[in-house]
Amino acid sequence: MNDQYRYYEPFVSRYDPCPPMKVKYYNVPPQLFISFQPPNWPQFQPHEALRLGTLWPPLYSPYPPPSEPREAGDA
Repeated sequence: MNDQYRYYEPFVSRYDPCPPMKVKYYNVPPQLFISFQPPNWPQFQPHEALRLGTLWPPLYSPYPPPSEPREAGDA
């Protein structure tokens, strides 16, 4: 399971003062799944690497959460 976005369903109390968020998302960084850097990895071009924040495509992780929440069974 190398999906960068994970989710969980927090406890929802009937006494919460605010409307509940039934599903919350969090980002898992890709470097957690890479034990070592293999030789001859592909690289972004320098201007693109500066824009994306990494030189190597396998380590790229977009910051914003997914725009559409997934259903609970899609994980």
